[in-house]
Amino acid sequence: MGDVLAGFHAAWEFASDSVLIRYERGIRTPKLFQALGERRVPLAALASVTLTPGRRGTVVLRAEPRPGADPLMDAAGGQLKEGCDPYRLVLPADREALAGRCADELTARLTGSGPADRHLVAAPEPPLHFKAYDGKASFDGAAVRFRWSWTGASSAKWKTGDQHFPVTALSGVEWRSPESFEGHLRLLPREGCGAAGAAGGAGQPPQPDQDPAAVVFGRGYGPVHESLPFAAAVLAAVRVAAPAPALSVPAARRDPADIAERIRHLGELHQAGLVTDEEFSVKKAQLLAEL
Repeated sequence: MGDVLAGFHAAWEFASDSVLIRYERGIRTPKLFQALGERRVPLAALASVTLTPGRRGTVVLRAEPRPGADPLMDAAGGQLKEGCDPYRLVLPADREALAGRCADELTARLTGSGPADRHLVAAPEPPLHFKAYDGKASFDGAAVRFRWSWTGASSAKWKTGDQHFPVTALSGVEWRSPESFEGHLRLLPREGCGAAGAAGGAGQPPQPDQDPAAVVFGRGYGPVHESLPFAAAVLAAVRVAAPAPALSVPAARRDPADIAERIRHLGELHQAGLVTDEEFSVKKAQLLAEL
């Protein structure tokens, strides 16, 4: 494709098999974007691309990642505010035509659907660290460490002492945004691993302020741009250490009229020279296979 779309706070550069998203570092740019810097998103990681009207003379190009394809979005669990969505590009309305063409081309090139069996978008690179209300969290790529703060940690955490969790002992992470009530980062133990399993015990896990496998956020502690990339990096390392089993999703039958309309639209892109002969044949065969 070769096009570049520069919007507010980010620019998207389109390649044949991926989108490179570069985030600005201006004072008005969301801190999460600045922390991410840039991200290369393979087209195989995307489920759909849409272009919708925005506010105050803008349009919004948004890509929807496949479940399981991006550790950052998996860790966020739908808690990010609209303005901090890294897959959302806001553009002036006068670029709507170019944005629409890019959206059409991207849609025609998408090949993945349903949950991904592995992460396709790279996680933030360790080492990473942040300061929580009750301690300091650090991650070196192999293990997570919690060092308790004498001014914020509960007596239950002080009694257990500072904590060390190898990623091989973990099954995942639970991130609750610091912008919501009871924000925290909790490490989830792998079944049969005592190192992290002792933190939760049998039944329901303890409250985060009493759980040695969790750190508690608060005003100014564990901000999104620090704690979310941290959670994503830990989650990605856990998946590499113990890949999650592939999800079995029954194939959904598509409406023949919808398939016919998508093939017609694909043909128009082909005639306009926006899709190659090979891409047209492959995508058409994929659409017909969904009948």
